[in-house]
Amino acid sequence: MIEISPGDRRALRSAAHHLNPVVSIAANGLTPSVQAEIERSLQAHELIKVKVHGIERAERELLLAQVCNALEAAPVQHIGTILVIWRKRRETESSTTAKVVKAEPTRRPAKEKSARAFVAAARRTALIQSAADKKRKQVRRPRNTTGKPPARSS
Repeated sequence: MIEISPGDRRALRSAAHHLNPVVSIAANGLTPSVQAEIERSLQAHELIKVKVHGIERAERELLLAQVCNALEAAPVQHIGTILVIWRKRRETESSTTAKVVKAEPTRRPAKEKSARAFVAAARRTALIQSAADKKRKQVRRPRNTTGKPPARSS
């Protein structure tokens, strides 16, 4: 089992707050398939939540210790039926060779906008703005500043 500092544990708890459980442990307990799924999830995400169904609190604490010992992970938090587990992602042989084989993607250079393009964009926005102003002025009704109700036309 990996030991982590209280500051690291606090940071991991806050990072795990928004996560959903990715593995569930039910009445059968920690089967090899469940353990393999936790291993895959730790490799993919590093920080995971595990939901435990139908197991008492003392047994959940033992289960958390058992999982962490078996997978060389660190227990972050045990709150209710949720276990939070962290382990640094392990480097695998296949991923390192894939990185070496993979070529760097070529990036297309960013286009420089010319002064002409900036002027054209400014003209378009000015035309759009003036059209909106004209429309707004047409819809406005004159204010009644006399305080009297407007005269009705029959």
